[in-house]
Amino acid sequence: MHPSLRCLQRLPRAKSTSFIGLGRMGSEMAYNLFSKQFAKAPDSQFVVCDAVPESAQAFRDNFLSNFPGANMEVAHTPVQAAVASRTIVTMLPSSPHVKEVYSGSIIPSLQKLPSEDITQTLCIDSTTLDVDVARAVASEINAIGALMVDAPVSGGVAGAKAGTLSFLVGGTEQSFKLSEQILASMGQRIIHCGPSGAGLGAKICNNLALGVQQIVIAEAMLLGQKLGLDPSVLAAVINSSTGGCWASSVNNPVPGCLPGKSPPSERDYQGGFVTALMLKDMGLATEIGKKHKCPLPLGEAAESVYAESIRTKPDLAAKDFSSVYKYLKGRAGQ
Repeated sequence: MHPSLRCLQRLPRAKSTSFIGLGRMGSEMAYNLFSKQFAKAPDSQFVVCDAVPESAQAFRDNFLSNFPGANMEVAHTPVQAAVASRTIVTMLPSSPHVKEVYSGSIIPSLQKLPSEDITQTLCIDSTTLDVDVARAVASEINAIGALMVDAPVSGGVAGAKAGTLSFLVGGTEQSFKLSEQILASMGQRIIHCGPSGAGLGAKICNNLALGVQQIVIAEAMLLGQKLGLDPSVLAAVINSSTGGCWASSVNNPVPGCLPGKSPPSERDYQGGFVTALMLKDMGLATEIGKKHKCPLPLGEAAESVYAESIRTKPDLAAKDFSSVYKYLKGRAGQ
């Protein structure tokens, strides 16, 4: 039996947390958040919501199988999730989804609540999106008296599952302090980067560097093999030398190069940060670079490489972005 809006409205908002967006990252983040909240306060209320209702129901069923005493409801719209909780966490695909969920659902529904409920509402958005969109949404939230932080993450699906994410937070000092304990239930490093939009700015700059590095590591590994080098030996050289970086030491694109580790390349590039999302992030970086007249020649080149890899090998869109190595191998005739 599905809960009605009236039923969700009767939940004690002060004890309730809503999580909207249960994709590969969001589901792991929500699980860690709710399990730790439940351990500290068994009377906590939890609400989950996803664009695919079956995903939310499956999440609830799985959570309750591990925590039978938990109180969790499935909201079938962001409106239901917003009226049920004073703490609202969102993890959405991109800018249009954030605008739709907040401006079209959360904000109008909050405006109908008593002023005390509005002023005690905290929204945490962990989506990686356009900085200007994030600032505009935060301005709307603040205008009605609620609080908001942008808190994009670094660490990927593995970090989300392990609870070791880094959160890059943008917002007021007050909003940051209120969000810190909640974010600590899902990650290890919580960094206040500055005012609204600063967290996203830091995330986009980080992913700009990461996206470029992953391509050049793929190029280096491919060139080394053309020169007759054993890829595991070459990886060891890079990882102990000045070329060392996360893209090589943790996410090396060549299977078998990292003994004792299990990067996505060991699983046919499944289970990591998908190429389509890296392409989105590279696009965000180059668009912001153009707005601010900041030259990003390597960023633009990397964006075109990821775009071309998906165009020529569509299946790579849903695989870890280190699969750009497969695209380059194809170009090399291998």
